[in-house]
Amino acid sequence: MRTLEQIIAEHPFWHRLKSDYFPRINQCASELHFGVQQQIFLEGSKADRFYLIHAGRVALETIAPGIGALTIQTIGEGEALGWSWLFPPYRWHFSARSIDKTRVVAFDAQAIRQIAEEDHDFGYDITKRVGQILLQRLQATRMQLLDFYAPPA
Repeated sequence: MRTLEQIIAEHPFWHRLKSDYFPRINQCASELHFGVQQQIFLEGSKADRFYLIHAGRVALETIAPGIGALTIQTIGEGEALGWSWLFPPYRWHFSARSIDKTRVVAFDAQAIRQIAEEDHDFGYDITKRVGQILLQRLQATRMQLLDFYAPPA
Protein backbone atom coordinates (compact mmCIF):
# COMPACT_ATOMS: atom_id res chain seq x y z
CA MET A 1 0.00 0.00 0.00
CA ARG A 2 1.31 3.43 -0.95
CA THR A 3 2.00 6.01 1.72
CA LEU A 4 0.42 9.46 1.64
CA GLU A 5 3.82 10.90 0.71
CA GLN A 6 4.06 8.53 -2.28
CA ILE A 7 0.53 9.38 -3.43
CA ILE A 8 1.37 13.08 -3.28
CA ALA A 9 4.72 12.74 -5.06
CA GLU A 10 3.20 10.62 -7.86
CA HIS A 11 0.20 12.86 -8.52
CA PRO A 12 0.41 14.63 -11.91
CA PHE A 13 -0.38 18.00 -10.33
CA TRP A 14 3.06 18.00 -8.71
CA HIS A 15 4.92 16.73 -11.82
CA ARG A 16 8.41 18.25 -11.91
CA LEU A 17 7.99 20.04 -8.58
CA LYS A 18 11.34 20.59 -6.87
CA SER A 19 11.81 17.77 -4.37
CA ASP A 20 12.75 20.32 -1.68
CA TYR A 21 9.09 21.37 -1.45
CA PHE A 22 7.62 17.95 -0.66
CA PRO A 23 8.44 17.81 3.06
CA ARG A 24 6.56 21.09 3.64
CA ILE A 25 3.53 20.35 1.45
CA ASN A 26 3.27 16.83 2.90
CA GLN A 27 2.75 18.41 6.32
CA CYS A 28 -0.31 20.25 4.95
CA ALA A 29 -1.94 17.12 3.55
CA SER A 30 -4.42 14.51 4.68
CA GLU A 31 -6.23 11.73 2.88
CA LEU A 32 -10.03 11.90 2.71
CA HIS A 33 -12.60 9.41 1.46
CA PHE A 34 -16.01 10.32 0.04
CA GLY A 35 -18.89 7.95 -0.56
CA VAL A 36 -21.13 7.81 -3.61
CA GLN A 37 -22.97 11.12 -4.16
CA GLN A 38 -21.34 12.80 -1.17
CA GLN A 39 -20.99 16.60 -1.11
CA ILE A 40 -17.33 17.71 -1.01
CA PHE A 41 -17.95 21.47 -0.94
CA LEU A 42 -20.71 23.94 -1.74
CA GLU A 43 -20.67 26.97 -4.01
CA GLY A 44 -20.23 30.12 -1.92
CA SER A 45 -18.79 28.36 1.12
CA LYS A 46 -15.28 28.95 2.46
CA ALA A 47 -12.56 27.49 0.20
CA ASP A 48 -10.13 26.28 2.84
CA ARG A 49 -8.70 23.24 1.03
CA PHE A 50 -7.79 21.97 -2.36
CA TYR A 51 -7.87 18.37 -3.44
CA LEU A 52 -5.92 15.98 -5.61
CA ILE A 53 -8.04 13.06 -6.75
CA HIS A 54 -6.31 9.69 -6.69
CA ALA A 55 -9.37 7.45 -7.07
CA GLY A 56 -12.94 8.06 -8.18
CA ARG A 57 -14.77 10.84 -9.96
CA VAL A 58 -16.17 14.22 -8.93
CA ALA A 59 -18.90 16.33 -10.53
CA LEU A 60 -18.36 20.10 -10.56
CA GLU A 61 -21.78 21.69 -10.31
CA THR A 62 -23.54 25.02 -10.26
CA ILE A 63 -27.11 25.85 -9.33
CA ALA A 64 -29.32 27.15 -12.12
CA PRO A 65 -32.43 28.95 -10.88
CA GLY A 66 -35.54 26.94 -11.64
CA ILE A 67 -33.49 23.95 -12.79
CA GLY A 68 -31.31 22.91 -9.87
CA ALA A 69 -27.80 21.47 -9.91
CA LEU A 70 -26.10 21.33 -13.32
CA THR A 71 -22.89 19.40 -13.84
CA ILE A 72 -20.31 21.66 -15.45
CA GLN A 73 -17.55 19.08 -15.67
CA THR A 74 -16.62 15.66 -14.36
CA ILE A 75 -13.04 15.18 -13.16
CA GLY A 76 -11.27 12.08 -11.97
CA GLU A 77 -8.12 10.30 -10.96
CA GLY A 78 -4.97 12.31 -11.55
CA GLU A 79 -6.77 15.65 -11.59
CA ALA A 80 -6.87 18.56 -9.16
CA LEU A 81 -10.08 19.87 -7.62
CA GLY A 82 -10.38 23.49 -6.63
CA TRP A 83 -8.78 26.81 -7.44
CA SER A 84 -10.88 29.20 -5.36
CA TRP A 85 -8.65 28.56 -2.34
CA LEU A 86 -5.84 30.58 -3.96
CA PHE A 87 -7.73 33.80 -4.70
CA PRO A 88 -9.53 36.11 -2.26
CA PRO A 89 -12.24 36.06 -1.03
CA TYR A 90 -11.51 32.29 -0.81
CA ARG A 91 -15.07 31.15 -1.60
CA TRP A 92 -15.96 28.23 -3.84
CA HIS A 93 -17.26 29.27 -7.26
CA PHE A 94 -18.82 25.83 -7.88
CA SER A 95 -20.01 22.88 -5.82
CA ALA A 96 -18.34 19.47 -5.92
CA ARG A 97 -19.94 16.08 -5.35
CA SER A 98 -18.39 12.63 -5.55
CA ILE A 99 -19.90 10.44 -8.23
CA ASP A 100 -18.43 7.17 -6.98
CA LYS A 101 -16.34 6.24 -3.99
CA THR A 102 -13.60 8.82 -4.19
CA ARG A 103 -10.25 9.19 -2.46
CA VAL A 104 -8.44 12.50 -2.40
CA VAL A 105 -5.48 14.18 -0.81
CA ALA A 106 -6.71 17.38 0.82
CA PHE A 107 -4.30 20.26 1.38
CA ASP A 108 -4.81 22.99 3.95
CA ALA A 109 -5.15 26.07 1.74
CA GLN A 110 -3.98 28.58 4.32
CA ALA A 111 -0.82 26.55 5.00
CA ILE A 112 -0.03 26.24 1.27
CA ARG A 113 -0.61 29.98 0.79
CA GLN A 114 1.77 30.62 3.69
CA ILE A 115 4.48 28.49 2.05
CA ALA A 116 3.90 30.43 -1.19
CA GLU A 117 4.20 33.74 0.66
CA GLU A 118 7.46 32.70 2.31
CA ASP A 119 8.95 31.20 -0.86
CA HIS A 120 7.98 33.18 -3.95
CA ASP A 121 9.47 30.58 -6.30
CA PHE A 122 7.04 28.04 -4.88
CA GLY A 123 4.27 30.65 -5.03
CA TYR A 124 4.94 31.27 -8.70
CA ASP A 125 5.02 27.54 -9.38
CA ILE A 126 1.71 26.84 -7.61
CA THR A 127 0.07 29.82 -9.31
CA LYS A 128 1.06 28.43 -12.72
CA ARG A 129 -0.29 25.00 -11.79
CA VAL A 130 -3.61 26.43 -10.61
CA GLY A 131 -3.69 28.65 -13.71
CA GLN A 132 -3.59 25.48 -15.82
CA ILE A 133 -6.63 24.19 -13.94
CA LEU A 134 -8.45 27.47 -14.59
CA LEU A 135 -7.62 27.25 -18.27
CA GLN A 136 -8.85 23.64 -18.49
CA ARG A 137 -12.11 24.50 -16.70
CA LEU A 138 -12.64 27.54 -18.93
CA GLN A 139 -12.08 25.48 -22.08
CA ALA A 140 -14.47 22.77 -20.85
CA THR A 141 -17.13 25.39 -20.13
CA ARG A 142 -16.54 26.96 -23.54
CA MET A 143 -17.12 23.59 -25.24
CA GLN A 144 -20.34 23.08 -23.27
CA LEU A 145 -21.59 26.50 -24.32
CA LEU A 146 -20.81 25.71 -27.96
CA ASP A 147 -22.81 22.49 -27.66
CA PHE A 148 -25.66 24.23 -25.85
CA TYR A 149 -25.98 27.06 -28.34
CA ALA A 150 -25.27 25.04 -31.47
CA PRO A 151 -28.06 25.20 -34.06
CA PRO A 152 -30.18 22.03 -34.22
CA ALA A 153 -28.91 19.46 -36.71
